[in-house]
Amino acid sequence: QVRLVESGGGLVQAGESLTLSCRASGSILGIGTMGWYRQAPGQQRELVATIDQGGYPHYSDSVKGRFTISRDNAENTVYLQMNSLKLEDTAVYYCNAEDQITRMIPGDSGYWGQGTQVTVSS
Repeated sequence: QVRLVESGGGLVQAGESLTLSCRASGSILGIGTMGWYRQAPGQQRELVATIDQGGYPHYSDSVKGRFTISRDNAENTVYLQMNSLKLEDTAVYYCNAEDQITRMIPGDSGYWGQGTQVTVSS
């Protein structure tokens, strides 16, 4: 069974930094793009950043210039370095990963972690 486990969330003040980690384990076949999404209370889940197997990143406009996504392919781990955090960044952050199986199934968004809470206070 594929498992994604996030860590690193917590409570910080605006302007501070946090780094999230997510390690994938289990029967992942040909892991590909990994990414981070977030969901604030009452809001839809939204893309934060993705990174493909070659290390090419993509960021949402709301975090570009403040967040950095990276990965360690040998460890099937993806990171999200979050700088200059704002109140609006408060959300549950979810890790996502695709592999050869999920990419062959229409509508399959891949594997998801349980989420880690990030709370930014003033």
